[in-house]
Amino acid sequence: MTLARIEGRFKSLAETQRTALVGFLTTGDPSVEDSYRCARAILEAGADVLELGVPFSDPTADGPVIAAASYRAIQSGGSLKAALELAKRLRADFDTPIVLFTYYNPIVAFGEAELPGALVDAGIDAVLVVDLPPEEAPLLRQGLRELDLGVVPLLTPTSGSAREKAVLADARGFIYYVSVTGVTGAVDAKAQAASDNPLRAAGQAAKALAERAGMPVVVGFGIDSPAKAREVADQGVAGVVVGTAIVKAIAADGSPEQRSQRVHAFVKELREALDA
Repeated sequence: MTLARIEGRFKSLAETQRTALVGFLTTGDPSVEDSYRCARAILEAGADVLELGVPFSDPTADGPVIAAASYRAIQSGGSLKAALELAKRLRADFDTPIVLFTYYNPIVAFGEAELPGALVDAGIDAVLVVDLPPEEAPLLRQGLRELDLGVVPLLTPTSGSAREKAVLADARGFIYYVSVTGVTGAVDAKAQAASDNPLRAAGQAAKALAERAGMPVVVGFGIDSPAKAREVADQGVAGVVVGTAIVKAIAADGSPEQRSQRVHAFVKELREALDA
């Protein structure tokens, strides 16, 4: 289904006036099998979109929590190939949209020409490439377009109008709005100083972006609790992304069963807060 699966999910959520919950994990942390269990927990607890993070040795957009998870995952067999295999296992039981969250280097190592077909085979619906400017990788973009795969761009509070126009030209599925100018899991000190509620301001900016783009916009970075998720959702955004807090729950001590149960409980709390 590829792009149609994403568009159908956001359309259904909009019709029922519900906010999408996007959950992220790093493939391979602490093991690929643990990632499979925790991904199932995220989906079973009510996430509307799953982001499968590909571990990378230089995750420049990620804060210390996810960077550490990437390091552990690489040591445990996490990779782009492992993410594809994980998605294929999940697709056998779930119809939830899946987004591959990666940096460009793993794609180059895997093969730009080969990736789009591999995504379709794995049941992945879209890609989010953190460090790929819209002007680059025409071969990859052509392959994604030909197979009707989504391309999820990142936009930030500092993206100018010209940059926004260039990024949106190739966007398909939804847009990821970064709520801060720092890394994942961080608090933007400047935004904090400029606003009594930076997450509320981010939600309002994201809603305005959605109106300009004519496409769903989700807000991520810094949303680590049900209360914060609700605060952003109240601004009328299409969805919220929670990553660092889920990765923290996965990294905490305990057995594999305790780990997946902890993730399920946290994601369920997020879902209930958004639906309240």
